[in-house]
Amino acid sequence: MHLALGPHPFDIRYRALVMGILNRTPDSFFDQGGYWDFDAFLRKAETLVDEGADFLDVGGVKAGPGAEVTEQEELDRVLPALEALAARFDVPLSVDTWRASVARAAYAAGAVVGNDISGFADPDYLPAAAEAGASVVATHIRLAPRVPDPDPTYDDLVPDVCAFLADRAARAEAAGIPRERIMVDAGLDLGKSEPQSLELLRASDALVALGYPVFLSASNKRFLGALVGTEVTDRREASLAAHALGIGLGCRILRAHDVRGSRRVADVMAAILAARDEVEDDTDEGVDGPAPVAVGGAAGGPA
Repeated sequence: MHLALGPHPFDIRYRALVMGILNRTPDSFFDQGGYWDFDAFLRKAETLVDEGADFLDVGGVKAGPGAEVTEQEELDRVLPALEALAARFDVPLSVDTWRASVARAAYAAGAVVGNDISGFADPDYLPAAAEAGASVVATHIRLAPRVPDPDPTYDDLVPDVCAFLADRAARAEAAGIPRERIMVDAGLDLGKSEPQSLELLRASDALVALGYPVFLSASNKRFLGALVGTEVTDRREASLAAHALGIGLGCRILRAHDVRGSRRVADVMAAILAARDEVEDDTDEGVDGPAPVAVGGAAGGPA
């Protein structure tokens, strides 16, 4: 499978891409505005690129409830950031916005990806991306960004989310966006309880079956904190474990705060997956080689 981000093509058969998160918000759930100062923001960007980020994601409004951010305020936050990043780094840039007007301006400023957590609620979002030749992320959400959803209910969680994403991806193709420029994201913690987010992570292969690159946004999320009993600043290992599981199930884009750790996990998993296929190819051709190792005791006797 291949993914195109602007002029940059990526072979993602084995190697997952790592998207470094750059918040231009004073109230992000994770860094709480730690990089609000512009010089600090640029230093953080340089660190993420040095640590192996394949592309960078710039957002000017946090996803959860908070103070209102007008369209002009969002533009003022993200456009100078994108222009500065485009001038300094040769990596694809993404804009995290659900407003088509902001996305359109961001593409002019150097962004090549529209990361929209609203599921393309703005009717102009997909036409703007198609006109710019941008890639898009179709994300599942039950209500809308910034709207509290304390008791999310579904008829059948995984099929419901898959149907939503299949519909949004089809809309993107109908708008003229090529399949290799469309990613799908389950939207963990967006209109989901902690158990629901965990269930969707475990079912990542169901999203893969839709036929689009799967985008995993699990880094430091609430459901991981609930799982291991840690606060948001102490979820690094849980995030890396989620990334490894997601890659094993077919996810190929990781949205990450810890780029260095995620890059290492992705590289190790790529080597494991490639080696597995080599063993299977040798077995199919009747070539002697090491037998696959059984994990656990169910298939191969006592572990």
